[in-house]
Amino acid sequence: MANIKSAKKRILVNKKNYERNKAIKSGVKTAIKKVHAAIDAGDKAEAIVVLNQAISTISKAASKGVYHKDNAARKVSRLTLAVNKMA
Repeated sequence: MANIKSAKKRILVNKKNYERNKAIKSGVKTAIKKVHAAIDAGDKAEAIVVLNQAISTISKAASKGVYHKDNAARKVSRLTLAVNKMA
């Protein structure tokens, strides 16, 4: 355990940020899974609805700094491409 006051604070701040980032990443993964589930079910209307929700979730994660903006753009691009490929 750290003895210096600033080091103790860093430990607390890092833990708080880790928990927040973990929750946000989990939400993004869930949103992506919902899009893939709609694609697998063949329901294009539902896929479009959950795609828009996923894009919102991913964009919020990128704006908070959890994901790099290019990483977020790549995720959105791949999801959009997958939905657009549906018959």
